Amino acid sequence: MKQLDDFYLKQEEPVKGIFLALKEIILKQDPDITNTLKYGMPFFCYKGKMFCYLWMHKKIKQPYLAIVEGKHFDEVFLIQENRSRMKIMLLNTEEDLPLQQIENIIQKAINLYKTGIVKI
Repeated sequence: MKQLDDFYLKQEEPVKGIFLALKEIILKQDPDITNTLKYGMPFFCYKGKMFCYLWMHKKIKQPYLAIVEGKHFDEVFLIQENRSRMKIMLLNTEEDLPLQQIENIIQKAINLYKTGIVKI
């Protein structure tokens, strides 16, 4: 757990604040969500199955929320780039987080597992 906490704490503002806020938003969506460090980044799992993570876009230096099973989503604000399975939601450090969009997309991702579209 210390490594996970260290990940959040070593980020510079405003990214640190964005990641910490996202962590709270994601964890409060369902009691079966856990936060863990995998591949050096904070992953969120639903009943042990990875469903989203937080990271920085290398080229444009913006934080993003990645949905592991993003291929099932058609929201215009989710970007696929060269990924076959995942899609990302870029977050503007100059604006408030789009809370409703984030909560909706997290619930939609969880429902993929609850409905059996993605096996746990």
